[in-house]
Amino acid sequence: MSTQKLLTFVQDITRLLNRNPAESEILVEGKKLVATLVSSDEWLPDAFAQPHPDHYQQYLLYADPLDRLSIVSFVWGPGQKTPVHDHLTWGIVGGLRGEERETTFQKQADGSYKPTGTGVLHAGETTAVSPVIGDIHEVSNNLTDRPSISIHVYGKNIGRVHRHVFDPATGAAKSFVSGYANPEVVPNLWGGVAA
Repeated sequence: MSTQKLLTFVQDITRLLNRNPAESEILVEGKKLVATLVSSDEWLPDAFAQPHPDHYQQYLLYADPLDRLSIVSFVWGPGQKTPVHDHLTWGIVGGLRGEERETTFQKQADGSYKPTGTGVLHAGETTAVSPVIGDIHEVSNNLTDRPSISIHVYGKNIGRVHRHVFDPATGAAKSFVSGYANPEVVPNLWGGVAA
């Protein structure tokens, strides 16, 4: 299995960020790059595509040394979902395998969070989140018989960010740091060969 496609994506998204673009440009250009990455799925190593029987998995694929971005594979077993949560940074999501259902939420005057829409992300499709365009959602595997996998690119090292989960009925927020399912290993994008 070659990780060349992932390495090319890391290089391209880094070049984009090196231009110091506005968030709107990152989301537009970044979605094109993510769409190319998820146009096929043979590049994702099996170790980063394994579901857990009880909860979704978040595998770190790459983290920029300056914390400008992280690339993560999310693996959802049948019936698994996130709580309602925020990100506090921009993010681009690409469907790699299966289907992912997103429900967006907006804070109401009484402090509660109400659903504002739903959508299904299929393999090869992209979507985005950010505090500017909408940052609070719940995500689940839309399939009941097999895992779904999506690739997430965030404007920070998302596994280290202090974020929030919300009780939609009351609006109560609880802080959390997601971490990663693979705390000690990431893919070797360079294939072990020195240039």
